[in-house]
Amino acid sequence: MSKTTNIYGTRAIIEAIQAGKEIGKIYLQKGLSNPLSKELEKLIREQGISVSYVPQEKLYKLSDQNHQGAIATISPIQFAEFEATAEAVLAASKPGLFLLLDQLTDVRNFGAIIRTAVCTGVDAIIIPKSGGAPVTDDTVKTSAGAIFNIPICKVDHIKDALFYLQGSGVQVVAATEKTEDSIYDLDYTTPTALVMGSEGKGVTPGVLKLVDHKAKLPMAGTISSLNVSVACGAFLYEVVRQRIK
Repeated sequence: MSKTTNIYGTRAIIEAIQAGKEIGKIYLQKGLSNPLSKELEKLIREQGISVSYVPQEKLYKLSDQNHQGAIATISPIQFAEFEATAEAVLAASKPGLFLLLDQLTDVRNFGAIIRTAVCTGVDAIIIPKSGGAPVTDDTVKTSAGAIFNIPICKVDHIKDALFYLQGSGVQVVAATEKTEDSIYDLDYTTPTALVMGSEGKGVTPGVLKLVDHKAKLPMAGTISSLNVSVACGAFLYEVVRQRIK
């Protein structure tokens, strides 16, 4: 499947979830309190599906279909299982490279990052089940199709992946301005996981406390920050530079 498919109506969405469809995001009308909507909300909580509660007019902007207060998107990709993917990467002869996206929300930034990740040899991208950017048609388009050439794994929380990778001997590096260490001070020739944060707030404090290293990009101009996809590219190409020596 290469296009995002929308599902309309609470019952249809419940059936899609129960059938094992990859749900990208669910939009629910604020204030719904009928038995079906409560059943859907229970499934959303149990499976960690990304959800936004929106006014009715927002739903009509998304679609003029008879949505009955609920619209869901089916992801255009199948997500990979995290632990199996990580094990395969770490069993390979070359040092693994993982990219963890902590609460990144912009779908176009997500697509641009995916394209750069494929170009720089990232082995897998890890995203949270909720709170991050969904995979949409815009994500696919911005990635220029690269999204179909890299495993993307969903975890309950980025911390889950972080703990697993650290326990497997992978160093975890967070890209953050909250450090004096430069991107160029670290050794990326060993198995590495890079954590990039959200566009506005960066890596979340809880994740930042757990990483092995923090690194920032030096700035020479009057503006002190870069777009997250550009910053991610700078970090990943430093990994490439060190590994091709």
